Amino acid sequence: MSMALNPLSVEVTVVREDVALFTVQGDLDADTGTDFQHHLANQLHHGRRHFLLDLTAVPFMDSSGMNIILRVYQEVRELPGSVHIISPTPAVRRILDLTGVSITVPVSQSAEEALERVDATPGAQQRPDTGRPES
Repeated sequence: MSMALNPLSVEVTVVREDVALFTVQGDLDADTGTDFQHHLANQLHHGRRHFLLDLTAVPFMDSSGMNIILRVYQEVRELPGSVHIISPTPAVRRILDLTGVSITVPVSQSAEEALERVDATPGAQQRPDTGRPES
C-alpha cells in the first residue's frame, strides 16, 4: 500500500524566456518536496529567473515546502529574479502568513497579477519579445 495519499504533480509552463509557471497539485511536504525541488532546479538551470508558483491545488504544505520556496527565492534574488506565489489555499496561506514567508515572497491572486509584478521588478522592464519597455 502506498504511503502517498495525495501525490504531488507539477506542471511547468514556460511563459516567457525567463519566466516559468509551476502549477502544483497535491501535498507539498517532506515526502513530495524533492520532486518539486527538481523541477525548480531544472528551470533555474535553463535560465529562468522568475518563478510563478500556482498553489491553488495544494491542500497542505509543511516546513519542507516552505524551505524549498525560500531556497529558490534566495537563489533567484542574486540573478536578479523573483518568486511569486499564486492563489494558495486557505490552509497554505495561513502557514505562509504565520511564518512570515508571505512577507518575503509576494502572493498574487492570479498568474496575470504575478506576471505584472515580474514586469514591475527592476531589471525586468524589457520584454524579451520586443526589447522595448512594457507599456
